Amino acid sequence: MTASAIPAANIRLKRAYEPPASEDGTRILIDRLWPRGVSKEHAALDQWMKEIGPSTELRKWFAHDPAKWQEFRRRYTEELHRNAELLRQLRALARDGTVTLVYSAHDELHNDAVQLRDVLLGRSQAASRRRPSAGSP
Repeated sequence: MTASAIPAANIRLKRAYEPPASEDGTRILIDRLWPRGVSKEHAALDQWMKEIGPSTELRKWFAHDPAKWQEFRRRYTEELHRNAELLRQLRALARDGTVTLVYSAHDELHNDAVQLRDVLLGRSQAASRRRPSAGSP
């Protein structure tokens, strides 16, 4: 592992509706919209990085449709790289300790937190080649 690499165990994912835990480390909400029905107290967040979430246009286009997952990953990765400063901040936090990316999507496999973690860990390119979606050209 290089000096700048982030240990995979340092980045956790958790739905906003799950109770916080001491092992969560720094809890960061990464959605642009506040999770419905979740109080600030229950969320127990350290930060809310709205700007790191997918754009409204991309979020509405994706609509959590697994058939659009690979294209969503590509488009969201492009958006993330336009937010280089926020990525830098997240990487620095994750190098120093555990970071939990908090999200509100019901689908735990096809959501912005999954892709953001892959980008932070440098997995975004390899992962999309390994797991082609059904109906991909």
